[in-house]
Amino acid sequence: MTKIYFVRHAQSDWRSGPDRERGLTAEALEDRRVVLAFLRDKPVDAFYCSPYRRSMDTIQEAADYFGLPIHTDERLRERAAAPGGNCLELFQKRWSDFGWHEPGGECLRSVQSRNIAALTDILTANPGKTLVIGTHGTALSTILNHFDPSFGCDDFMRIINWMPYIVELDFEGTALLSETEHVHVEKEYRP
Repeated sequence: MTKIYFVRHAQSDWRSGPDRERGLTAEALEDRRVVLAFLRDKPVDAFYCSPYRRSMDTIQEAADYFGLPIHTDERLRERAAAPGGNCLELFQKRWSDFGWHEPGGECLRSVQSRNIAALTDILTANPGKTLVIGTHGTALSTILNHFDPSFGCDDFMRIINWMPYIVELDFEGTALLSETEHVHVEKEYRP
């Protein structure tokens, strides 16, 4: 069995630059200790992550604790969003039609396809290991939807303010065996 702990990033500092370079708020730098506290006694074999700074920063302390590098994969990045594209009406529209996106944005089908391709490669390369994947809210939600198509907009909205958030997915090969939510910190979502 391969065990993956998906870690959705801590609260990002939306004022700190372009989406890819956005770091964490001062509170989030403290909140990431929740990640280390949870992972400390787990037999982690490898860390993978989106190349976005906020995801890297969220798991860096844990990777340092284990003395392991963080392997980035461009396919694990967050959805390309257009300015002003983060409101309930647009979230609902995206979740009701995975092929729809606002001008300059990315559809959920695209996000899901590339994240599942990355996950499949990671699972194939690491059978029987325990892994950590640093991720994002939308990216993680599309992965969860892939394995459980009933996961939709309401489920996405339930976790939108959970930063960081850790969910465990256990696999046999590439088949999902189980899903367990572990910990989260409630923070205000700011696009």
